Amino acid sequence: MTTDWTESLPESAQAFLEGRKLDEVECIISDLPGIARGKAVPATKFARQKNFHLPDSIFFQTITGDWSDANDSDGFIEKDMILTPDMSTATAAPWTGDWTLQVIHDACDRHGKPVPYSPRNVLKRVVDLYHAQGWEPVVAPEMEFYLVARNIDPAKDIKPMMGRSGRPAAARQAYSMTAVDEFGPVIDDIYDFAEAQGFEIDGITQEGGAGQLEINLRHGDPVKLADEVFYFKRLIREAALRHDCFATFMAKPIADEPGSAMHIHHSILDRETGKNLFSGPQGGETDAFFQFIGGLQAYMPAAIAVQAPYVNSYRRYVKDHAAPINLEWGRDNRTTGIRIPLSGPEARRVENRLAGMDCNPYLGIAASLACGYLGLMEERWPSKQFKGDAYEGEGDIPRTLGEALDTFEEATALHEVLGPEFARVYGIVKRTEYNEFLQVISPWEREHLLLNV
Repeated sequence: MTTDWTESLPESAQAFLEGRKLDEVECIISDLPGIARGKAVPATKFARQKNFHLPDSIFFQTITGDWSDANDSDGFIEKDMILTPDMSTATAAPWTGDWTLQVIHDACDRHGKPVPYSPRNVLKRVVDLYHAQGWEPVVAPEMEFYLVARNIDPAKDIKPMMGRSGRPAAARQAYSMTAVDEFGPVIDDIYDFAEAQGFEIDGITQEGGAGQLEINLRHGDPVKLADEVFYFKRLIREAALRHDCFATFMAKPIADEPGSAMHIHHSILDRETGKNLFSGPQGGETDAFFQFIGGLQAYMPAAIAVQAPYVNSYRRYVKDHAAPINLEWGRDNRTTGIRIPLSGPEARRVENRLAGMDCNPYLGIAASLACGYLGLMEERWPSKQFKGDAYEGEGDIPRTLGEALDTFEEATALHEVLGPEFARVYGIVKRTEYNEFLQVISPWEREHLLLNV
């Protein structure tokens, strides 16, 4: 990397640094939960280095920081990965006190092969399978999250944040502009940070929960959009901290409020013609459209362990509470797990409403695309279109993490798409986390069982 490397940075990064001296570069990579891991280095050192190293054991840690027994046959020796910067991801860290850039890195082993359990590599693997068929997958994620009061005592319930009016954020005010105005200062910083980072927000709306917001992103390349969601989670947290509140992406942070989802819209283009594979020459729905839906229906039960990765994730799947519990598909029907939004033929797409916002964006998008890919390759046909209120059914997805992991571990076809070694490591890490959770005695148990059983 030459001393003038900043001249090849993305336009937004160059604009951020215009007339300023770059102090530091954060070299980062996503771990399994989606936490940014890496190193901060002086800009002068970054200009001289081609890559840096981190141990592969960062992918074997649980969300609590404990270690799972997910190492390979070499044993737990913490082999170094070679991390190489993807300079197209270079972007500002505008909340820092000095002039700092963030750069996402790709992970390879000492032989130059992609590390199979690095989440970004998992998504790239799935996208490459589409490319091999002459297809270009396109996604558009929607991010739901809560702004909540600071909570530094895990024993206490999470409360809505205090709004601009001095009153706690109100629930059941979906799409209210007044409710959005309550969070004006935080939203202003989110917009400012996003602009500095070169991200285009399609819109911000108030959702149904107290202090719950949704940000929609423009459709595009799956890896690029996953990078943006990865960055956005950090960006939003930093904006919230400036205003004495927390941003949380937990699937179900407040007991009586709706959960937070990461809805994923999918379409597929022909790489040669640019045409939407879901629409025929006369604008009608194609076999590929139905087969993609069929794949989601067939394989989403196994993929739920990736899209709902924690015990808390399953608290979101509550009947009649703004989260799907089924794999039905319907047109313009938000009670179905698979929704076909209103659109013209060119924009025809399929929305997966099952993924939680707590999932790793690379893995959540990869799992959803993998299900659709299998449907296309196996020419699966979906069930009959559902009409009416799908909440009236009993549901057909796993309802606990243990059940979801059982289903995931048996899904060899899904493993082949995501990568068998990723599936092995992911299953072991999540089992370890689940066992950690089972060792914790909850307040409910102490309240109702201590003296009654």
